[in-house]
Amino acid sequence: MATEFNNRQAYFNYFIDNKYEAGIVLLGTEVKSIRDGKLSFNDAFCLLESNEIWLRGLYIGEYKLGTINNHIAVHDRKLLLKSREIKRLQVATKEKGLTIIPLKVYINDKNLVKVEIGVAKGKKLHDKRDTIKQRDNDREIKKYLG
Repeated sequence: MATEFNNRQAYFNYFIDNKYEAGIVLLGTEVKSIRDGKLSFNDAFCLLESNEIWLRGLYIGEYKLGTINNHIAVHDRKLLLKSREIKRLQVATKEKGLTIIPLKVYINDKNLVKVEIGVAKGKKLHDKRDTIKQRDNDREIKKYLG
């Protein structure tokens, strides 16, 4: 059973340089909500604070069968990475002016929730237009070939 949620807007708004797989600190009801498909990437981004990476703005809906111990839908969640990966991300964000964004949230084979984050550079308007044009061309080619 592989549940996977992709951040489609990330690929439209950013050029993705490097990708990293990170664990995420979640509560039990958050995991159950992810399994139910209640997750949204609207306004989600990653932030570096004191050698830790935090995921902000990720919406995980409340678990419908949760009790008073149910989680808050939007709050900061800590990402789990190796220290050398965090140092690479610090260098990329400070020196090169890049940003860190979540690309995908999925449940792996060991039933652990993982987040794929990417080091990204924002696209300009003309780059977005090129992306739309390329997508339309690919669609036309598929239509004629298949």
